Amino acid sequence: MPRAYAELLSDDPAWPELVKSAASAPNGVVVLPTASDTQRRACLEAIQVTTRSTLGALAHETGGLLVDHGFVRLLGSGCERQPRQLAGWNGVLGVSLDDFIIVGDDVVGGVYAVDGTTGTLGKKPGRVHYFAPDSLEWEDTELGFTDFVTWTFEGDLEAFYEHMRWPGWEQEIAQLPGDRALSVQPPLWAQGKDGKTPIAKRDRRAVPSKELWLLEQQFAAALTSRR
Repeated sequence: MPRAYAELLSDDPAWPELVKSAASAPNGVVVLPTASDTQRRACLEAIQVTTRSTLGALAHETGGLLVDHGFVRLLGSGCERQPRQLAGWNGVLGVSLDDFIIVGDDVVGGVYAVDGTTGTLGKKPGRVHYFAPDSLEWEDTELGFTDFVTWTFEGDLEAFYEHMRWPGWEQEIAQLPGDRALSVQPPLWAQGKDGKTPIAKRDRRAVPSKELWLLEQQFAAALTSRR
């Protein structure tokens, strides 16, 4: 039986501490406003976690977060700048919340998700995994969601994304809509000669995030079938 909205509102919410962390984050965090009370309520009810949790706080108090000039986007209840929502984005992509919940992504096609009750991504539900655009495989971050958010705020994203960035990337993605990502050609997962080409010398164009996700999943399935 799903919990009612009132039951999901905590007397000890995570938001005050989270907003302090966002304000002082070395990587720079933009907190996007919620689109409406109706939308944030619906988002919280959809994910069925309380506002005492970091995930619940993002769903109820933000339209999403833009981290490190927007290279990493964390989902909230959605807004004009970031129209995708927690839980709702799963529905758009046809992914069951029991399998995993998509909590964010990056501008080059990487996706972050919390493993669900079925343990689809690994053996420990609740842990964040990263779908890497350079390998088309899910990688276990070994972090729970709260620690993952802290990592996006304070971690060495420059090192993590070293070969996925290029000179001037900040300016290039500045106006990228929240429901778009960059399709890179040759793709980051390309092998051989193409795989050695720096991303700065590859073609990059903005495409719908859904389109890029479906394409990556198609290629990932094809590569798995060959192994």
